[in-house]
Amino acid sequence: MFENNSANTFVITLSYKYRIMAIKITDECINCGACEPECPNTAIYEGNVEWTWGGGTALKEFEKDGKKVNGEDLQEPVSDEFYYIVTDKCTECTGFHDEPQCAAVCPVDCCVPDTDAVETEEELIAKKKWLHGE
Repeated sequence: MFENNSANTFVITLSYKYRIMAIKITDECINCGACEPECPNTAIYEGNVEWTWGGGTALKEFEKDGKKVNGEDLQEPVSDEFYYIVTDKCTECTGFHDEPQCAAVCPVDCCVPDTDAVETEEELIAKKKWLHGE
């Protein structure tokens, strides 16, 4: 769950006990890049490319795991071989589209549910609002 504790500080508490999942890109990815521009949260990045929390979102500074995080600080790539999705930025396009757009455009069907990142629809909506400052 994403909570706004003050005007500028957010606390992330993720729950993995529900049925809806974030999306992940499998190693069957052919690196075509079709998925990347489709993500409304800018959660998809090319392999070996650093990412930021602030990229494509309204996040400037927040708290994660008890530490302040600057939204523009570069984060380590999740994969160095193929496109990847930052799970904590993925909302399955909830609040934007009826289905995950990465999966809809992937020519090899490698954008699949991530069983390690299960969230409720309410959590995905809260994440979207948190990411975009709504």
